[in-house]
Amino acid sequence: MFLSYLNRKEKLKFLDLAIYMVDIDSNPTEVEKRVVKSLFAEIGEDIVNEYSHEFRSDIDTTINYFKESNQVVRNIIYFNLCRIAITDDLYNTTEHLFLERLEEEYGISREKRKQLVKCVYDERDLREKALRVIREY
Repeated sequence: MFLSYLNRKEKLKFLDLAIYMVDIDSNPTEVEKRVVKSLFAEIGEDIVNEYSHEFRSDIDTTINYFKESNQVVRNIIYFNLCRIAITDDLYNTTEHLFLERLEEEYGISREKRKQLVKCVYDERDLREKALRVIREY
């Protein structure tokens, strides 16, 4: 969500973080894969096609890249990584530690984290509610 606010290079760098988040436990779930596919669709085929796993930056370089971005961009990055981590209900320790690192590196306060995570849960709940309504006769 809101990835359209990112410029081309930010989108490419975000893909580094998104793929890292999905692979962080070396066992991506089907739900995580689906979320990443939806993020790819939002980013756009041209950017996704430009992205290459072989040339992706090491994670520290990518994290440092976003330190230079404004807070809105960092919040969008963090929010979407939370979506990846939380969507499958298997929010593991490694994901949690990585998100904590980003909070510290990007100056995301506890209050902002709570707001962003609540938005992730609210989005998920709305999708589930809409699906139930659609499936009702």
